[in-house]
Amino acid sequence: MDLSQAFSTMAADLPAIFSMSVITVAGLVMILQESLSENDRPIPWIGVGALAIAVVWEFVHLGDPAGTAFFESIRTGGFASYINLIVLGSGIVTIILSVPYLDHIKHGYGEVYAMIMFATVGMLMLGTANSLVSIFVGLETMSVCLYVLTGLIREDEGSVESALKYFLLGAFSTGFFLYGIALMYGATGTMYLPEMQGAVPEGSIMFWTGVALFLIGFLFKVSAAPFHMWTPDVYQGAPTPLTGYMSTASKAAAFASLILVLFYALPDERWSLVLSAVALVTMIIGNVLAVVQDNVKRMLAYSSIAHAGYVLVALAAGTTEAYAGAMFYLLIYAIMNLGAFGVMAMLEWDGKEGRVQSLDSLAGIGHEKPLIGVAMGVFMFSLTGFPPLGGFMGKYAVFAPAVDAGLTWLVLIGVLMSAISAYYYLRVVVVFWLADAEETPEAQAASRSFVFAGVPVKVTIALCAVALVVLGVYSGGLLEMTFGFFEGGMMAATP
Repeated sequence: MDLSQAFSTMAADLPAIFSMSVITVAGLVMILQESLSENDRPIPWIGVGALAIAVVWEFVHLGDPAGTAFFESIRTGGFASYINLIVLGSGIVTIILSVPYLDHIKHGYGEVYAMIMFATVGMLMLGTANSLVSIFVGLETMSVCLYVLTGLIREDEGSVESALKYFLLGAFSTGFFLYGIALMYGATGTMYLPEMQGAVPEGSIMFWTGVALFLIGFLFKVSAAPFHMWTPDVYQGAPTPLTGYMSTASKAAAFASLILVLFYALPDERWSLVLSAVALVTMIIGNVLAVVQDNVKRMLAYSSIAHAGYVLVALAAGTTEAYAGAMFYLLIYAIMNLGAFGVMAMLEWDGKEGRVQSLDSLAGIGHEKPLIGVAMGVFMFSLTGFPPLGGFMGKYAVFAPAVDAGLTWLVLIGVLMSAISAYYYLRVVVVFWLADAEETPEAQAASRSFVFAGVPVKVTIALCAVALVVLGVYSGGLLEMTFGFFEGGMMAATP
């Protein structure tokens, strides 16, 4: 790498990291403000404002052609802006949902919101990385922040246990990840994804061993089986709005980075069978184990594992249509899960981050809180894949290209698993609307002292529900745009 022109090109590259820069500065300002005025009310809204500015910036650049910046370390243009919009939008929703929740549990510290900002910066780098070094830096920046957020409630044994499990298993997976990077670099002599494909020696055991270790690290981050063991415990013990954040934004960034790796560095059919097997196991484990869960957060954790399997079906197909479908699905999934976890955060009464309260204790809540009940119904039906909601179009977007690629058997299993998921998703709707609280022992025993949901929270949850309806009916343009990232925009930037 020739760094002789580094300073002269830096100014031209700064717009490529505008979002990261704004969010980083805002995070530092939030920490400074917290040191001057503890638990200052404007602190979270500083974060929302910075994220909103970044959203506008990325939206304006959504149609830009693909390119690279900072010596090809990160990608710019349509694909990068799209994934950045998902991450940034998830951050805005998370902060809005977290304000009343964290105030209710007396942990509304400014540092928490700053940590969300720094985790977002890591996700932005991870989702747009064009080299193995950028992937690692983004991944670890994101992960370290999420470890801290998971163990936020230090007085609660469940939160501490979740953080410890997440940290230990995350560190273990990072070891695989780093060993994989070392072997891949040793075999090819390059860290850049587009250069790696042409630099692989014929029959290189070192390279393919490195790829296997590298993928293990990625599969851990996206909660794919058999590397999913941490997910239910971590999701159950973490503060509920932050659980929604780590289940959506981090997964979107990790999958986007994995797509870039598969598209540029590993366009090899031999990985189709491996990813198909992982997708198969992930869908089965996620859906089957979700059926027997009585805790909604734990059920949504296994649900997130299953949805990772659906995205892996598209990645196993390995076509441009499949990658485009996966990108579309990540947006739909983020909206569904953020909304569902947001509702559960507002309905939390046990004082233990929802870890011990059962679904039956929320019997009849739809009649008590109609807006929350209707919104939760939309999220559950969409997660199941009912038309005309966004979840249906999302599954169609990942399954149809897989059928075209000859993976009909895998799609049939995915459809069967989706049918099974209807049981545990629609059970939530039944309990909310059809169960009688007076005739349900769990509901009678519960104190049901819920988190106060102000206007910003209600509007945010309602907008998520409306977005799923709109994206389910009018999804053609968005699908065409994501397809364009791969068919034209991304390929044009390939050296």
